[in-house]
Amino acid sequence: MVSNGIMASPIVKIDGSSTVFPITEAVAEDFQIAKRGAIRVTVGISGTGGGFKKFCRDEIDIVNASRPITQAEMDACKQQGVQYIEMPIAFDALTVVINPKNTWSKTITVEELKKAWEPDAQGKITHWNQINPAWPDKKIKLYGPGADSGTFEYFTEAIVGKAKSSRGDFTASEDDNVLVQGVASDIYALGFFGFAYFIENIKKINAVAIDNGNGGVLPSATTVENNSYKPLSRPIFIYVNAKSTGKPEITEFVNFYMKNAPSLVTEVKYFPLSKEVYDLNIEHLNKKKVGTVFKGSGINIKLEDILRLESSL
Repeated sequence: MVSNGIMASPIVKIDGSSTVFPITEAVAEDFQIAKRGAIRVTVGISGTGGGFKKFCRDEIDIVNASRPITQAEMDACKQQGVQYIEMPIAFDALTVVINPKNTWSKTITVEELKKAWEPDAQGKITHWNQINPAWPDKKIKLYGPGADSGTFEYFTEAIVGKAKSSRGDFTASEDDNVLVQGVASDIYALGFFGFAYFIENIKKINAVAIDNGNGGVLPSATTVENNSYKPLSRPIFIYVNAKSTGKPEITEFVNFYMKNAPSLVTEVKYFPLSKEVYDLNIEHLNKKKVGTVFKGSGINIKLEDILRLESSL
């Protein structure tokens, strides 16, 4: 493409998860500086589901995903002849948050969370004391990501037992800042989103300790790494369009991503994976290892083991 006799810069097109956005955005900024503007990188936020729709229509090179690709998305990609290389890039601790003035629910069990969020709770579980009789007889205000969000899918699968199975009468937004503001401004609010947005707003909101049967555990680098923050720690991903890897700017960007991921993931307050995983991602890129090894669920897995499994398409 030529304009005014000058070659236009190649563009790397990325879209998808708002949770993965801070990492990819940080990589994109550093990469563009390193390339002195010779390659442009655009990063959109349309949620994991929205990103996969564009990705499977062959409209973007890379999708940011806060959960593994689903069977329906695999089918949509297959229909359009889109193949993908799956790359876990970090761990996230999905964080349940409350207003700092909330003194009663600093620890919540998985069962209590389920009681608050399951589909049957709609219109019935409206007050805190209906979840736990020791809690106040006050109306609960719930905040969470929208239905196109991978975070919403992961939370519902981990807590309710089925992805997207949730009550519908809560304040939903793809913009995590809207959720932060909602919880920060209402003592009786409860919400959830990725750890980075919690850390960014740590003066406005508090994290809840999650009790999975062994007492309350708060999200942190330690509890994510030692697997005690369950069931809400999860791997997050990018998926690279295999056809796009034929363009030098894409392979260059992905190589740069994996090389700089450990420091940039930490910088934007997520938890880096081991060097082995980033090296495997590059190996998969070079070998064009397409498909997914996660089969739609990222719950309770050790990444190094699963990455060696055979992919399914």
